[in-house]
Amino acid sequence: MPHDLVTRILPLLALSMSLFSTRAMAADVGRPPNVVLILADDLGWGELGCYGQKKIRTPSLDRLAEQGMRFTQCYSGSPVCAPSRCCLMTGKHTGHAFIRDNRTPPSKVKGVPAEGQYPLKAEEITLAELFQGQKYATAAIGKWGLGMFDTEGSPLKQGFDFFFGYNCQGHAHNHYPKYLYRNDQRFTLEGNPGGPTGKVFSHDLFEKETLAFVREHKHKPFFLYLPYIIPHLALQAPEDALAEYRGKWPETPYTGKAYQPHPTPRAAYAAMITRMDRTVGRLLDLLKDLKLEKDTIVLFSSDNGAATQGYAGIDTDFFGSTGGLRGYKGEVYEGGIRVPLIVRWPNRVKAASVSDYVCYFPDFLPTIMELIGAKAAIPRDVDGVSFAPTLLGKTDAQKKREYLYWEFPSYGGQQAVRLGNWKAVRRDLVKKGVIKTELYDLEHDPGEKTDVAGKHKDVVEMMEQIMKNEHTPSKVFPIKVLD
Repeated sequence: MPHDLVTRILPLLALSMSLFSTRAMAADVGRPPNVVLILADDLGWGELGCYGQKKIRTPSLDRLAEQGMRFTQCYSGSPVCAPSRCCLMTGKHTGHAFIRDNRTPPSKVKGVPAEGQYPLKAEEITLAELFQGQKYATAAIGKWGLGMFDTEGSPLKQGFDFFFGYNCQGHAHNHYPKYLYRNDQRFTLEGNPGGPTGKVFSHDLFEKETLAFVREHKHKPFFLYLPYIIPHLALQAPEDALAEYRGKWPETPYTGKAYQPHPTPRAAYAAMITRMDRTVGRLLDLLKDLKLEKDTIVLFSSDNGAATQGYAGIDTDFFGSTGGLRGYKGEVYEGGIRVPLIVRWPNRVKAASVSDYVCYFPDFLPTIMELIGAKAAIPRDVDGVSFAPTLLGKTDAQKKREYLYWEFPSYGGQQAVRLGNWKAVRRDLVKKGVIKTELYDLEHDPGEKTDVAGKHKDVVEMMEQIMKNEHTPSKVFPIKVLD
């Protein structure tokens, strides 16, 4: 039997073997818990009321935090979309994950641009596949970005029974698209010419499909992955959402060409986030109405930090989107990778609790598998550490993390490590081909304003050794100075 087939089959066999133990554990609560994982797109660490936001209303997410645990030191897998989602799905950090950047594969037809991003490899074991192994119904509604339907990275080949939305992140740059996908079938949205406005706001369709899936699968365990595209550009929102914010603040119309124009960009940005918050509220209400509230683990986060100030009408400084942290999307400074994380599981996760436990996207896979009683199904090659003990109030049993690692071959080429309260950053690895390590003390300098590498050479040496050990060369996403 070919080696790659063996490596793919063995973890799936482990899933089946763990099924009995999962059901035995779940018997204590009457049924295996459903899992809903909501992922915002480019939502900054400071853009929710429960994280200090003052201008944008997010009552539903604030309620979620009141009913669950809010994390203050959670990080995404990468400072941009596709690699971050790859880390989330596979439990691997970007030194080991296959997808390490946003990149479109070569076109299969000359003169016709390819749609979609570089696909996940078939041998990768995803979170959705693990759920399928536990006999869960699985769905992804929103944006995939890890492989088109004719590739091995298709969501339908990576563990999802049902897909609805955008596959390609470039296609997702318009919230009033000409078409979307139901599974692998494209369908036209009548009344959407592809401009700044239209008849059908894509997020509203996501909400409709989300609620329908929950109703349809209320009698059996489900995993619902909701990678919504709010508040990613373009700045667009329905009129009834804009009404709440129009005229509240001075506005400078965005008339550029990078994305769709908008006459009131601040109002649009706030309206988009509040629209998503409304969807979260309706989902929570439905879970309660169907008496699934106590049987459902709900997680909410963002794929990376907020977009760069001033880009295509974005005014993240006005909204305090980074919460005072340095950097934006595309940077491995705190503002580019520190993200919100809220987890609710009534009677299991303590309500209105706040945790400063340091975690990131590779940890989600082992954490969720442990929470549903499928710890034995976790692939051995994941980089993540389960923080289920923290969620369940068993802090004495929480495994201590050594470090967090990131690498990113774009935006100049970057690396970062967090070890305790120390944070090491490298920039311009690709652009300049020069290795220079910066060092920050996050305990006393969370804004990463002062590089103290010269004062702590022993710490720098430790960080550089971690960077060396955790980086594996990639032919598709190379960083030549490291390779």
